[in-house]
Amino acid sequence: MGMKESLHKLKMKYEGKKMAPAFNALHTFLYAPNETTHSGGHIRAVDDLKRTMNTVIIALIPCLLFGIFNAGYQHYYAVAEVAGTAAEYKAVGFFDGNFWNWDNFAMGAWTVLPLVVVSYGVGLLVEFIFAVIKGHEVEEGYLVTGMLVPLIVPIDIPLWMLAVAVIFGVVIGKEVFGGTGMNILNPALTIRAFLFFAYPTWMSGDKVWVHQAVDMAGQPDAISGETILGSYAQNSTVAYDYWDMFAGFIPGSVGETSKLLIIFGAAFLIFSKIASWRIILSAVAGALVMGLIFNGVVDAGWIDSSSKFYGLMSVPFWQHLIIGSILFGAVFMATDPVTGSQTNKGKYIYGFLIGFISIMIRVFNPAYPEGVFLAILLMNVFAPTIDHYVVQGNVKKRMKRLKLKTA
Repeated sequence: MGMKESLHKLKMKYEGKKMAPAFNALHTFLYAPNETTHSGGHIRAVDDLKRTMNTVIIALIPCLLFGIFNAGYQHYYAVAEVAGTAAEYKAVGFFDGNFWNWDNFAMGAWTVLPLVVVSYGVGLLVEFIFAVIKGHEVEEGYLVTGMLVPLIVPIDIPLWMLAVAVIFGVVIGKEVFGGTGMNILNPALTIRAFLFFAYPTWMSGDKVWVHQAVDMAGQPDAISGETILGSYAQNSTVAYDYWDMFAGFIPGSVGETSKLLIIFGAAFLIFSKIASWRIILSAVAGALVMGLIFNGVVDAGWIDSSSKFYGLMSVPFWQHLIIGSILFGAVFMATDPVTGSQTNKGKYIYGFLIGFISIMIRVFNPAYPEGVFLAILLMNVFAPTIDHYVVQGNVKKRMKRLKLKTA
């Protein structure tokens, strides 16, 4: 007897019982359901919500694998900085030495994979509990959220904090609204917002982005892991070149650093018609416009170089796309079909405002110079309003055309 038949027998055995959703979830995750429609007109396709979610996960896997490598690389590079051998360590090169140094992957896996396990384990446990209590099927929405959460947090976030935040995000961010498809806020960003406001010292500063930097603080061999945004916010010299920023060899949240892989993920999602290119393109345009405005303020001499805002205002407008999380948020979070705008015109407005507000928050909040997650959550709230006015505008245009035809 094959696995599919065995699972189907278990599913039939527990049908109508409390634990039925658990077996149904496992069965339909691995195989297409046996049930088919018998009457009426229906669209027949090989994809469903689970497979749509799995497509997004496939797009995220390169970011996860690079995040595992980069976590180890940043740790050993910081240790080399303390020892005074950072230049030699970096000069070895990624493709002839450091990239294939399996110590980087081993260290990264040791620190990143527990984040993935806790994210999925706790999140799916909450989903199963709600499914059993409420008597409905296990919903697929957490498949992507469970992968996103480890990629948007610092490397050394305590696992218990992550578990508490996941419970909060799933229960308050989704289940209280009715579950998958009903939530108004992106669950992954709700989890990150909870961590940011509940445990701010673990979500900002120059010690949380590199493995063991917090543990070694105050010791003679203490290491630092300040991000590029943190350096600009303090008007400090940035020690990374544009290739480091674009390829991802910089400190930051686990999966946000490699803009190259994020672009590949965006192309894959757009090609597979999972993500909206309108939202991605308009978010990038909004960030560039806001960056240009700030550059214009600096060029006009309206702000003094001693100002705490000068560092981030003077960043070349295009460089905002290769530092921080703006590109990751635009591709993998702003495009969430549940919490984003649904109309085509609304998607342009929604995405543009996300990019625009992200850079505004980044510049005007130098204590925590990143704003994309707050911008997306804010626009999640306003997405229905945007769609409402877009629809109403279309109704008025059609009414005018109708009056002209009947006149």
